[in-house]
Amino acid sequence: MSTSKYISTSVLAKELKISAKELFQKLLEKGLINRENDNWTLTDLGKEAGGVMKTHPQYGTYITWYEDNKELLLALEDEEEDKLVNTTALSKHFNISKFRMNPILSELGMIQKDVKGWILTKLGESLGGKQFEYVRTGIPYVCWNESILTNKRLLETIQSVQGVSNGEEKEAEIKSSSPVSFRDKFEAKHRTADGHYVRSRAEMLIDNWLYMSEIVHAYERRLPIEEEVYCDFYLPVGKVYIEYWGMENDEKYVERKKVKLDIYNKYGFKLIELEDADIQNLDDILPKKLLKFGIQAY
Repeated sequence: MSTSKYISTSVLAKELKISAKELFQKLLEKGLINRENDNWTLTDLGKEAGGVMKTHPQYGTYITWYEDNKELLLALEDEEEDKLVNTTALSKHFNISKFRMNPILSELGMIQKDVKGWILTKLGESLGGKQFEYVRTGIPYVCWNESILTNKRLLETIQSVQGVSNGEEKEAEIKSSSPVSFRDKFEAKHRTADGHYVRSRAEMLIDNWLYMSEIVHAYERRLPIEEEVYCDFYLPVGKVYIEYWGMENDEKYVERKKVKLDIYNKYGFKLIELEDADIQNLDDILPKKLLKFGIQAY
C-alpha cells in the first residue's frame, strides 16, 4: 500500500461531511481510537478498520486511514446504537437541576468525581453506564442506557430530593425483607451523641466516635443497589461503608455476613470492617482505616 492511499482523520471528516470533532467522538465511541496522555491512539479494532499511525516531522504522530476502507468506516458509523441518555437528559426527565444530577449519581455510587469530570464506577457499569470523553478537552463523562430512568434506587433518591414521600411503600418493603426482619429483632434503643438511635453499645461507640471526629455519616443506609441490603454506617465524604461484625458465634449472622461481603465485593464498594476487638481501640484503628480511603480524622 502506498502512502498516498492514506488520509488523515480531518480529511476523512471532510469527505464524510462532518466536523473533525464529531468524527473523533464517533471513532472514540465505536472503540476505534483511544485518548492517551492527550494524544489519540489506535485500538486493535481501529487498525482492523484500516487505521495506521503516521509521524510528521513538524506535527508529530497522528492517525491516518486507508482510503479504500472508507466504506467500512461508514458502515461502522451507521450501525444502530443503543439509546443513551446523558446527564442533561436525565436532569430534564426528573426535573432536577443539571448541576445536581451528577452529585446524585455519585452519592449512589454510580459515578465518581475525577480531576476534570466524572468516571464510571463498577456499579455504574453494571447498570448500563458507558464512559466517554469530550474530544476537544478530554474531560470524561458518562452516558446511560434508558433503563436508568426506571432504576429503583435512583427513583427513590430523586423522590427524596424532591420531598416526595413514599413511606407506605417503604414500610411494606421493610416488613417483607429478611435482612430487616433480623434488624427488627434488635431494637434501636441506644441514643448516640448526635441523636441517632442504634442497636448496640458498640454501634453507639462507633457513631459517637464519628460524630466527635466531625465526620458526616448515615446510620443503616440502604445500599444503592436492587438487593435489599443495609449498611451499618455510610460516610458520604469518601463513599465509604462501615460494617461492625458483632455476632460471630451466631450461624445465621455469619451466613448473613458472607452474603453482605459478597455484595460489597460484587459492586466494588469501599468497606471498613470492625470487630469486637476494635471497639475499645477506635482511636487507634479507625483513623488508619479511614486514611486508606483518603479520609482524615481530626
